[in-house]
Amino acid sequence: MIPKPATDKPDDTGDRPAEEESRTFLCVVDETEELHQALRFACRRAKRTGGRVALLYVIEPAEFQHWMAIGNLMAEERREEAEEMIQVVSSVVQKLSGTTPVIYIREGKLTDELMELIENEGGISVLVLGAATGSGNEGPGRLVSYVIKRIGKLPIPVTIVPGGLSDKDIDAISG
Repeated sequence: MIPKPATDKPDDTGDRPAEEESRTFLCVVDETEELHQALRFACRRAKRTGGRVALLYVIEPAEFQHWMAIGNLMAEERREEAEEMIQVVSSVVQKLSGTTPVIYIREGKLTDELMELIENEGGISVLVLGAATGSGNEGPGRLVSYVIKRIGKLPIPVTIVPGGLSDKDIDAISG
């Protein structure tokens, strides 16, 4: 008997290989324009492979915390903003991927919290980031620049989605 070649497609019974079932695509939720491209790519890949999307939102400490009461109020407001944004992004993930995302809300420095999550959360399979489209010396964005410098030390692959891709372009390469 000749074995069937391995493919990226499910077989006729609808079963998917076990390694694909556990695939989790992590997106960092922030206020950048390129979040849309990264999120769409991650959702399409998760749906295609039977995986899931995970969302990380990091509440960074306020620069100015001169008075404790004001600092506490600012922290509470940032937490509420984080939860609202996560709800909006979660509904997009649900619509595009057909599954409820895994949600991580952390407090601290974005780069530190991202690296800690990747190192300590064994279920994350791929980090998906969107690259900024700005011209000039701005580069691909602070998070992409940070991750690129450490890419050889990361325990998971990183997918960087160009921020200038249209939905049609993303659908063509992610399906």
